[in-house]
Amino acid sequence: MAETPFKIAIPEASIDLLQQKLALTTLPDELDDAGWDYGVPLADIRRLLARWRDGYDWRKQEAQINEELPQFTRDIEVEGHGVLNVHYVHQKSDTVDAIPLLFVHGWPGSFLEVRKILPLLVAASPEHPSFHVVALSLPGYGFSEAPKKKGFELTQYAEVGNKLMLALGYDEYATQGGDWGHAITKTIAQLYGKKHSKAWHTNLPIAPPPHPIQRPLLLLSHLLFSYSPKEQEGLKRTAWYREKSSGYFQQQSTHPQTLGYSLADSPIGLLAWIYEKLVTWTDNYPWEDDEVLTWISIYWFSRAGPTASLRIYFEMTKANPGFFSKPNPTTIPIGHSYFPKEIVSLPRRWMKSPSLVFESEHDGGGHFAAHEKPQELVEDLRSMFGKGGPAFGVVPGKTGFA
Repeated sequence: MAETPFKIAIPEASIDLLQQKLALTTLPDELDDAGWDYGVPLADIRRLLARWRDGYDWRKQEAQINEELPQFTRDIEVEGHGVLNVHYVHQKSDTVDAIPLLFVHGWPGSFLEVRKILPLLVAASPEHPSFHVVALSLPGYGFSEAPKKKGFELTQYAEVGNKLMLALGYDEYATQGGDWGHAITKTIAQLYGKKHSKAWHTNLPIAPPPHPIQRPLLLLSHLLFSYSPKEQEGLKRTAWYREKSSGYFQQQSTHPQTLGYSLADSPIGLLAWIYEKLVTWTDNYPWEDDEVLTWISIYWFSRAGPTASLRIYFEMTKANPGFFSKPNPTTIPIGHSYFPKEIVSLPRRWMKSPSLVFESEHDGGGHFAAHEKPQELVEDLRSMFGKGGPAFGVVPGKTGFA
């Protein structure tokens, strides 16, 4: 299965159609002083719409992405689902013994999330480890082909990630991911751990809550001992997410196709649906309008269209009910980075496991750590895999040092 160099080149007709749809946009009304209480404020969407119609230059953004990110496609055969043509970013470090690292994004992200951390990760230095980086566009996202059959869930996404690394010559590697990247890299660890996947790191640490049968000692600790102020804030953040910001999860995991008609037909509908998460899931990140529009344009111009990106919710929920609330341990080394405005932020004692070897606490940052706090995330990976770190040398023969 040969590798093919890839450059983003959206047809002019697709850009023209987008402009036509933007010109025909009908915006809803809004209550006085609604703010963010009811969702994305009308003023924000009006401003972004005006910029998208007049001033935003997709061709400029397209050229910059192509210049910064070495992109490729490759056919990968997935058991029971045939061959999928998969898009990915792949950049090697000048350090020969750099550590192979698979970076996996989630929703509503894309391969663009690797953009800021890529030059930091591949940088050769005698002071810190370097990485050969592969950033997969999940099937149905970005410029990867979408699955055509039912049942494409975490097992299949993990199969794609592992087969991609093997095809690139990385028989042993580490992984990093947040959001769906957490679930997929965890599944890679469970299915391909020890033989291929040697360690994994996540910026969305999740663990089952205290339970009288599944986690009785944790329940006793929960009842007897208080939590730190930071942990209490994390529990409040988690409660906010579940009560005020998780409706998308229910919709996308029950009737993704119904929602998909709106997202596929209305660029402003797509913008509002994702922009809400970009703002409310981050830690006061100063989003620039063109930055937002490029993020959304990757979905709008994606190979399969934005609807395909939703189906992972349906398939995972059907195949793995309770995935996030039941113990499903891994045996290879795990690293956690904690950012206070992550959508789920749980007490540290909930996270403890024999495989957890690295933890790092940050004072700022939210759900999109690679984009919001690239330096901090990279420093955590360097500490975890560097000399004296708990995962140093875990990939045989790959120290990462120049």
